[in-house]
Amino acid sequence: MNDVSRSLTDLAFLPAHVLAREIAAKRVSPVDVVDAFLKRIDKFEPKLQSFVAVYGMDARLAAEGADKAIRSGHAVGPLHGVPVALKDLIELEGRITTGGSAHWRTRRSTVTATIARRMIAQGMIVLGKTHTVEFAFGGWGTNQHMGTPWNPWDPEHARTPGGSSNGSGVAVAARLAPWAIGTDTGGSVRLPASFCGLTGLKLTIGRASTHGILPLSTSLDTPGPMARDVEDAALLYNVLQGPDPLDPNTRGIAAADPLPTLKRGVRGLRLGRMPASERAGCAEEVLAAYDRSLETLAGLGAEIVDVVLPFTFSDFTRAQAILEAEAYFNDGAMADDAGVVMDDAVRARVLVGARVSAQDYLATKRQQVECKALMAAAMAGVDALLTPSTAMAAIRLDEVDQDMMPSRFTRFGNFMEMCALSLPNGFTTGGLPLSLQICCPGYEEAMALRIGYALQQATDYHKRVPAMVA
Repeated sequence: MNDVSRSLTDLAFLPAHVLAREIAAKRVSPVDVVDAFLKRIDKFEPKLQSFVAVYGMDARLAAEGADKAIRSGHAVGPLHGVPVALKDLIELEGRITTGGSAHWRTRRSTVTATIARRMIAQGMIVLGKTHTVEFAFGGWGTNQHMGTPWNPWDPEHARTPGGSSNGSGVAVAARLAPWAIGTDTGGSVRLPASFCGLTGLKLTIGRASTHGILPLSTSLDTPGPMARDVEDAALLYNVLQGPDPLDPNTRGIAAADPLPTLKRGVRGLRLGRMPASERAGCAEEVLAAYDRSLETLAGLGAEIVDVVLPFTFSDFTRAQAILEAEAYFNDGAMADDAGVVMDDAVRARVLVGARVSAQDYLATKRQQVECKALMAAAMAGVDALLTPSTAMAAIRLDEVDQDMMPSRFTRFGNFMEMCALSLPNGFTTGGLPLSLQICCPGYEEAMALRIGYALQQATDYHKRVPAMVA
């Protein structure tokens, strides 16, 4: 049974925008909504392990307060009473924030992240913190010591949930939360969105504040919404975005509401097809879903054009001096200390940064500027570049090679400070989700969301629910 055919009694299966509408109209109580999700967490969390902490009692108290405020005409915004889950990099004052590190199991936050303050100011209710790859440094979604969440699309075999926002991906896919926050440094919103069948939006640097979010790479990190559909992603993005005096990257970047253009369709837009050479190494089912997506968008009135790129996507899996140096700056002291318990694969990645010289770092910064200019020229007159989000569907955990990353199609977007949307565009014959990535120039999130919304109006992949949690 999909989301459309469910009644209002199945609150956990409704998209966030529908929950918000029903709560605002006083047809549904935030208390019932929160209870619906907490009951599902109680039922499925022992298997899924998507949360590192659940704030059940506090969430219920917040829901009771929201219910009274809304019924008395004191709603603070259109999302008042809607729950959300936060990746365990996002600080909440007084709460434990581990960053996925067993060494930080008792680390208590002394600040609240700006984006968390914005959500709470809208009356949103935090259900809890979701698991992450340690220090957010990994794309498969594994965590050696804190645990790897179970991808709900395969009830029998443990598969990659995608990282680093693994818990957020699993929680939303399993309907344990209506939506969640992830962070993206090389694909960490889009990879779990791909493997878990979600819609995930990677924001442009500076579009949303990173104050109060544990850093991996301060030049590349950005938070983003992980949701059931594009409309939900657009609503949550609207809450997150905006300048923050505590984050210099956001200065001078005004908020831009995507909702006025969300439903305009794609007629007249020029959408770029990735170079044919990039199809090598992709699973056949991934390419078939990708081609169907292009055909669907063309049928909706978009012009599909070839884009000639001055690089390959794989080039950017090697241009990592920025990430490596900044990760070592942030986490190197722990990685250097053999007495600190750390995921073996993450420690190895962090320690690579110790070998990055100042010349390497600055040369890569210069390369970044040059590549951005080349990319802008390549995309002149093109509204978006379309690629698969990943070259394969989720693989079994026992097949993971930690020396390889699934970020071939995602990392270039961070390096060139673009924005990108991943959304479901099919399934394998075994029932695993596949995903399309819509890449746009920096600060064109509204365009990516517009294209994604049009595609979701023509398909139903985003409405499907994993059988093990249906």
